Amino acid sequence: MKIMIETERLILREFLTSDDEAFFEMDSNPEVHKYLGNNPINTIEQARVVIASILKQYEDNGIGRWAVIEKDSGNFIGWSGLKYITEYENNYIHFYDVGYRLMPKFWNNGYTTESAKAVIEYGFSQLKLKEIIGTANVENVKSRKALEKCGLKFIEKFMWKDIQCDWLKITQVEWLQQKRMKV
Repeated sequence: MKIMIETERLILREFLTSDDEAFFEMDSNPEVHKYLGNNPINTIEQARVVIASILKQYEDNGIGRWAVIEKDSGNFIGWSGLKYITEYENNYIHFYDVGYRLMPKFWNNGYTTESAKAVIEYGFSQLKLKEIIGTANVENVKSRKALEKCGLKFIEKFMWKDIQCDWLKITQVEWLQQKRMKV
């Protein structure tokens, strides 16, 4: 197990094949998929396929979504991380997307923002990325607010499949400026 990031309350680490049951619990929940096209997974095998895909992203791109573990309990609570996008989305290709997904029982604790801030810092400080994109269903106000708390700024609306989404972005320069202002 490779720990990538540790925050005050969370550990972000590479996925393990043994995360399949907890991943299934999260991703089979219709509430989790409300703003993602309403397409929850139905079997543990689907969870294993998704985890295998994430492991392949580590191999192919050196980055991917990470399992988020709550320090106090040691529980898997979801995922957060960067994904290198290799297919066109909003007329863009070959960019890094910050994303997250948590089990509902861990919502409204600030974990999304805490993990995303750490992921963004990793992207800019360790990977030396020039910019990071974030997207959110326009109806998912809490997700957009989390991205904005991380410093991403709204750029435009776009259609993802048949869902209207917001496209947000932060550059390394903007991130460094925000970091200097907090010191």
